Amino acid sequence: MSTTTHDRGGRLPRQIGYIIGNEGCERFSFYGMRNILTPFLISSLLAYMPEAERTLAAKDVFHSFVIGVYFFPLLGGWIADRFFGKYHTVLWMSLVYCLGHACLAMFEDHRLGFFIGLGLIALGAGGIKPLVASFVGDQFDQSNKHLAKVVFDAFYWIINFGSFFASLLMPIFLRQFGAAIAFGIPGALMFVATVVFWLGRHQYVMVPPAPPDQDAFSRVVRTALLSRRPGQARPGLWVAGAGVLVAVASFGLIPGLGFVIAACLALVALIAGIGGGAWIQMDRARGMHPDTAVDGARNVLRVLVIFALTTPFFSLFDQKASTWVVQGGRMTMPDWFHPAQMQALNPMLVMLLIPFNNLVLYPLLRRLGYAPTALRRMTAGIAFSGLAWIVIGGLQVALDGGDALSITWQILPYALLTFGEVLVSATGLEFAYSQAPASMKGVVMSFWNLTTTIGNLWVLLANAAVRNDAVTGSIARSGLSTIAFQMFFFAAFALLAALAFGLYARTYRERDYYRPG
Repeated sequence: MSTTTHDRGGRLPRQIGYIIGNEGCERFSFYGMRNILTPFLISSLLAYMPEAERTLAAKDVFHSFVIGVYFFPLLGGWIADRFFGKYHTVLWMSLVYCLGHACLAMFEDHRLGFFIGLGLIALGAGGIKPLVASFVGDQFDQSNKHLAKVVFDAFYWIINFGSFFASLLMPIFLRQFGAAIAFGIPGALMFVATVVFWLGRHQYVMVPPAPPDQDAFSRVVRTALLSRRPGQARPGLWVAGAGVLVAVASFGLIPGLGFVIAACLALVALIAGIGGGAWIQMDRARGMHPDTAVDGARNVLRVLVIFALTTPFFSLFDQKASTWVVQGGRMTMPDWFHPAQMQALNPMLVMLLIPFNNLVLYPLLRRLGYAPTALRRMTAGIAFSGLAWIVIGGLQVALDGGDALSITWQILPYALLTFGEVLVSATGLEFAYSQAPASMKGVVMSFWNLTTTIGNLWVLLANAAVRNDAVTGSIARSGLSTIAFQMFFFAAFALLAALAFGLYARTYRERDYYRPG
């Protein structure tokens, strides 16, 4: 695999245009199907179920799908880093992605075929998700890294450009032309995305996969856990073993909670146990691995704590396509409008807020003596998501009380949530890349995407809880409806996470792992 060199003038790499174009089409494709998924499930595919059960079932399917999308980055990152490189992995996974879209369009009335399509999309979209952003970073080195932040912001802007039109148009196509057309158009855009990405193949900087490395992250962690020191116990190994036991025990929850929740809980236990155990004993890897590898592995573990504290944000953010759409269906709106179209507000506001923040807000804060560092922005973003859910909970209380509310009332919580998204997600992409040692970038970006998997796990657990009579009885005594109580619960969850994130961020020292010039 060849590696193209950069222009030393520090200019913007020309090949970035192909990646940005690919991302715009792919995001239209993904959000086009994602944003109509919940309404389609409730009105069509799950219509055989009693109406009282349909909404929760649709939310379970939606959030299980999102969990898959953000779990498979682990697979994509590993394949790219170890075997095929980012470019070839993105290309082949994109074809799987296209096949999944074809299944949705062909099997609109067949549950098994439709769910297979969702699985293929989760595999394809998840497989490329950590790699495209990381591939953008590979196009830069020390000579032009100052342009990387601008490109990452443009990258996030084009994501929302595609999402805006998908959110606005696909609910109309679903209503006017049916599911086959509404799911087929995103499939066509995904094929276009694949072709655009392929067209830039001769211009990309292609960093080859890392050869088997005796000092890789996994090997450093294993050495730290298994190394013996005379006269010293191995507490880290006990912590790791406890994590493995909890992970195995989690699968005993399948009869009550289902496979997805059990598997996600097992994953959390493994990461926490092995990561925590390795942290305790990391110095035991010194002497057997270079200090740079040990320090890099320790930094990855510190980054994972940052990632863990962002998971409550994603539990709130992704429910705008499920819980908020269901709430919108109870509000008054014009006959031509579909509540799912409110989601177009999110990308529209992102496209406005990114330039506003970079050109107005951040310079103003710097002039006032406050540096808007990446971690400070992310702390504020998590807090803003909590505020959004306080507002959406207030709207739900009014609806439960019999008030007729216009769907335009949702504009305020969308604005608050979107401001939080810009501060967390757009910042997190560049932060995750910059904190990863060269041999671990694909995997670390995968862990960044895994935050959304865990965020959606919290949603599934909350949905499972409200199926319990004891829980719903306690909620009823609070005077709130179940859905309103959940909304305020998630708001409190995010505000507590913002506090914890801010406290941890004060002790975190940022690293610079861009390639040398």
